[in-house]
Amino acid sequence: MIIYPSIDKLLAKVPSRYSLAVLAAKRAHELETSGIRTLPDYKSKKTVGQALEEVAAGDVIIDPDSKLLERDAEKLDHEPGNEE
Repeated sequence: MIIYPSIDKLLAKVPSRYSLAVLAAKRAHELETSGIRTLPDYKSKKTVGQALEEVAAGDVIIDPDSKLLERDAEKLDHEPGNEE
């Protein structure tokens, strides 16, 4: 269970819990691989917690272009003849 930042504060920045989970997971992976931090100080020691802190601070957002690309890819996957 997360205590900080609060889920209410996080959901004010991201439209859904699912989007929040995906965003935090992707950002946590970036933190592990790149080590590039956006905040000078973190309360959490784990990268997922640090990612959530960045979301709460407004430093990490969902890229609207990536959402469009995902929707286009989903449409292509569901077209006849594209089944694997």
